[in-house]
Amino acid sequence: MGGYHGIVQMTVVRYVAAAILARGADAGAAVGFVLLAAVTPDVPRPSLVGALLVTCLTAPHLLGPVLARRLDRSRDGRRLIAAICVSYGLLVAAAALGLGRLPVVAVAVLAAAAGVCGPLLTGGLSSRLAGLVRSDERAQRRAQGLDSLSYGVGGTAGPAAVALLAALTGARTSMLVLAAAAIVAGMLVRTLPASGDSVAPERVLSVREALRLIVATGPLRRVMYTTVVVAIPGGAVAVLAVALGHELHVDAGTAGLLVAGFGLGNLVGSLAVTARPLLGEPEKLVTGTAGLVGIALALCALAPSFSLALAAFALVGALNAPFFTATLASRAQYSPPEARAQVFVSMAAIKVGAASAGTAAAGALLGPGPRVLLVIGAAMILVTAAVSLIDRRHQRATVPLRGAGSHAHSRAPAKTPGPPVSDSGGC
Repeated sequence: MGGYHGIVQMTVVRYVAAAILARGADAGAAVGFVLLAAVTPDVPRPSLVGALLVTCLTAPHLLGPVLARRLDRSRDGRRLIAAICVSYGLLVAAAALGLGRLPVVAVAVLAAAAGVCGPLLTGGLSSRLAGLVRSDERAQRRAQGLDSLSYGVGGTAGPAAVALLAALTGARTSMLVLAAAAIVAGMLVRTLPASGDSVAPERVLSVREALRLIVATGPLRRVMYTTVVVAIPGGAVAVLAVALGHELHVDAGTAGLLVAGFGLGNLVGSLAVTARPLLGEPEKLVTGTAGLVGIALALCALAPSFSLALAAFALVGALNAPFFTATLASRAQYSPPEARAQVFVSMAAIKVGAASAGTAAAGALLGPGPRVLLVIGAAMILVTAAVSLIDRRHQRATVPLRGAGSHAHSRAPAKTPGPPVSDSGGC
């Protein structure tokens, strides 16, 4: 038994290493392209070109569900994810080497092709985790905590490493190192054992059916709209933190510590849910932790001093970690094998879009001040948590009216090739 546990632990270690490298490359590429455009000679309007390349990287995430269906149909998901990681690295390297030497349009096409790979570095990789560890709840939740940690570390370390390497060795070299990290991630993914939960290709749901499943399955629907609403102010955190620092009479560099506090809090929270895994029904955990995130955002708005604002933003980050971990657990528990990757990637893509909308909205609507926007964000989250509770209770109240056959387990959709047509398979 000890040998088995050792194998499982090494598998998880390799998974986490691959996930950090892949997600670090995904997060760092945007910063790297902006820096590279700024310092590359003969690039017209560097700021505009940098923004264009970042858009090309992020916009294709909305196409993620199409590629995720390939992953659901794959007999061995490792090969596809490994190939995607390597492709991402090669495309990023080609775009970095081409900037200033090729037409901007050609570089943008390379960046967009890399962006298409992005969703499988995030949600696609996460969809494979459940099959790599023991099936008991504690082991699954600890692994999901580590997965959340990999997002936090990758999202923080990737941009930081690119900025540091750009200062030391040049922006182009830093992008090549980032590309190499993605390729190494692909090599590590290839060493993982097969998950063993593949289904016959003909049973895999179409993209439309998978999206219908998310909407029609009560827990998935509630987790999805809660995730979207939390992501909107989450995407605005950096903008609002710097603006709040200005109101608190600190310079921009010091105000940036509020953003750093959020990131550090997120890492601490991820470590906490790894050491003490969240147990219980994932949907309830999502609703509860979302409410706590909303309360913490309200505390940010009320902070009378910089030190208290720093503590409040760190608290938001710390609470966001168990919230995100609970959403990962929900995707794993409530999605059927014939649509698992599509559920993971679709919800991740929607979250990315919501966070981007939050960033844009914060910049455009900053007139009333950061405190007002923080209060609005907190209110949105708290109202959504309340709506989720009402939605859940309404579903429970109507289940008995639909007959005994409607008392299906939350994983019931896995037994049928098509999506449910009502909430009856939800709880």
